[in-house]
Amino acid sequence: MTESILAEELASDAPRGLVHIIEAEVWRAAQTAGFYAAASLETEGFIHLSHPQQVVWVANQFYKGQSGLMLLCIDPAKLSAELRYDEVPGHGTFPHLYGAMNLEAVTQVLPFGLDREGGFVLPQALQR
Repeated sequence: MTESILAEELASDAPRGLVHIIEAEVWRAAQTAGFYAAASLETEGFIHLSHPQQVVWVANQFYKGQSGLMLLCIDPAKLSAELRYDEVPGHGTFPHLYGAMNLEAVTQVLPFGLDREGGFVLPQALQR
């Protein structure tokens, strides 16, 4: 039965984690502080997260051509702050973290590269 459930989860299109776009120097500062609280937490009340299939769209909308970005891969089950799925009109449902992010929830940090036209490319580790 357990094998059946695991096989179903692996075959599912459901995302296995969340992703946050962050500048490398901001990530280093978060590691020093022991937690991460994006500027959006103060201005909007939440930290923007994405599902892997949303992250390229978000990056190309808000970070077009910017280098030095990283992707934090996040396990939602390990988050200590409240996670909500909010509707973004015209763009679907996006996960938002209400509160600072505990670093234990970050499972992997990946470089976020640009293609030749300056658009972002999802790292192989996040592609299905």
